[in-house]
Amino acid sequence: MSRLTQTFEKMRNENRAALIGYITAGDPDMERSFEIIDAACVAGLDVLELGIPFSDPTADGPVIQHASNRALKAGMTLRHGINFVRKLRQKHELPIILFSYFNPIFAMGTEIFVRESINAGADGVLCVDLPSENSDEITRYVPEQNHPNSCQTNTANHFHFIRLVAPTTDTIRRNEILRCSDGFVYIVSRRGVTGGNSNKIDWNSLEREIAEMRCETKVPLCVGFGISTPEDVRTAGNIADGVIIGSAFQRIIEEHPNTAKQDVADFVTSLVTANKRNN
Repeated sequence: MSRLTQTFEKMRNENRAALIGYITAGDPDMERSFEIIDAACVAGLDVLELGIPFSDPTADGPVIQHASNRALKAGMTLRHGINFVRKLRQKHELPIILFSYFNPIFAMGTEIFVRESINAGADGVLCVDLPSENSDEITRYVPEQNHPNSCQTNTANHFHFIRLVAPTTDTIRRNEILRCSDGFVYIVSRRGVTGGNSNKIDWNSLEREIAEMRCETKVPLCVGFGISTPEDVRTAGNIADGVIIGSAFQRIIEEHPNTAKQDVADFVTSLVTANKRNN
């Protein structure tokens, strides 16, 4: 059983959603970044999404774009990110998902990326710009798997390919994505980019959509985009299996780089406190 599966089973037993944190590796610099990430894990994250900075993001808003630029200037690369995983795994057992774009993975060599990520202790990858239909670009390199088509799930080595469902995903394609999914499904809560405030979350609509998807898959459904406050976590945690926070962490690091280690840890603590279901 994979770490992700164990984590979501634990969350179900505790009647709460998994608290999933995205943090850009290398921001504001290599040393402080690792300390911040380590502190966030200690403070109570259930799953870590370790962001690999990329120069030309498509889904990330200004806050994460700025974080990526700072990290790139600090020398962060995909290989350094995998080394972060290796160091974190010496201290923490929580699932770690590498969050990247396909360009850095392709540049490294996809087979090398998969092998080194597994060896370092990563539990999967979320590749924003690699469509679900092309997931075999990555999953075919996970050892001991059969690949009858491009819809792969992973049980042998527990290196999950995390898929996304967006508000613009039509029903037929959504069903196909859900059929192929394992680990968890990233549900994009609203249109737009990460961290933006122009499009508010329609919680009632989102709740109906998640209820529909629960009839189509047993894979955990996790909500991200626009989740930035303890109140958001409490609301999302009542309708989803996991709640994903990203830009709020990067905003703290951007505004308070010298105290970010403690500030991020305190923020995680506030989210853990808020993450309680009504029933």
